[in-house]
Amino acid sequence: MTTDIKLGWDVDALNKAYRQGYMAGEMGMEKSRCPYRGDVIIAAWEAGWDDASEVRAQRPRQGDDWLSHIA
Repeated sequence: MTTDIKLGWDVDALNKAYRQGYMAGEMGMEKSRCPYRGDVIIAAWEAGWDDASEVRAQRPRQGDDWLSHIA
């Protein structure tokens, strides 16, 4: 496992932060609620949040007539 000793993060930690950010974005959690400290790991969490938010915005909302989207 590669670790940047000066910054205190490794690839596994960045992947975990991304996944947690993705889940937070899927649930509609506010981006300002990132639980991490440190620019690099915050960026990983926010990247996951951004990706999930984009996917979430493209989905039909509950209650929409989902059959009208099929064509």
